[in-house]
Amino acid sequence: MRKPEWLKTRIPTGEQFQQVNQLLQAYRLNTVCSSARCPNLAECWNRGTATIMLLGDTCTRHCRFCSVKTGNPGGAFDPNEPDRVAAAVAQLGLKYVVLTSVDRDDLDDLGAGIFARTVRQIKRHNPEVRIEILVPDFNARPDLIQQVLAAGPDVFAHNLETVERLTPMVRDPRAGFELSLKTLKIAKELAPGTLTKSGIMAGIGETTEELIQTLHRLRTINCDIVTIGQYLQPNRRCLRVNRYLSPAEFQELERIARNLGFRQAFAGPLVRSSFRAEELFNSTPTL
Repeated sequence: MRKPEWLKTRIPTGEQFQQVNQLLQAYRLNTVCSSARCPNLAECWNRGTATIMLLGDTCTRHCRFCSVKTGNPGGAFDPNEPDRVAAAVAQLGLKYVVLTSVDRDDLDDLGAGIFARTVRQIKRHNPEVRIEILVPDFNARPDLIQQVLAAGPDVFAHNLETVERLTPMVRDPRAGFELSLKTLKIAKELAPGTLTKSGIMAGIGETTEELIQTLHRLRTINCDIVTIGQYLQPNRRCLRVNRYLSPAEFQELERIARNLGFRQAFAGPLVRSSFRAEELFNSTPTL
């Protein structure tokens, strides 16, 4: 299928884009923007923002929608990464930061310690920075979820990615629809004052009814913010697009989400879980 006009994006260019790119390279930082081939890379980097991907560029899981490389890092990680991230955030002058990571099932703490230390280092250098963490499921372990929450992130995000029926086809076997819901539920129970957030891709083969049911499930665990965007095949090895939803369909899904009681909802063809995260956070009613 050919991409419709509303999904075409421009090639990354511009002075601000180059500055962000050079700075991230200088600090040896990975971003989900480039690793996952995000269609919004040009817009976000030209606004001086990026989603920083912790714990390297190799994921221990293999999800069929994702282009991030997979393998076994063998427990290797850089303990100084939190310092480098904090320094880069300070130099970029960011007021809002999104931290995510590859899955690291090879680590005893599944990467929770690096998340916590990175949040603390950023806040130590600039307490005014708002931090959103987009985390793996941590196998829904309350001790690990508490560890990252104790560092004080402003938003705890974990993506369902797709509807329950398609989860076994779309995500790694170690992931799970119920496991992801449990992770978000535990986070809300441990830190009721912290916003929770999840993202869903559309166009993989789900029905509209299944998307709405997924929104209902997120509301039953008091998820505060939801994003819904069009799935785009990042490379030939990944799942193919089943269909392209129209902008009007996304508008309707956003309306439904708001009516279900989400504090904030953002749906659109190019919406990703971290896209315009600062705007979404700032426009979300306080708890």
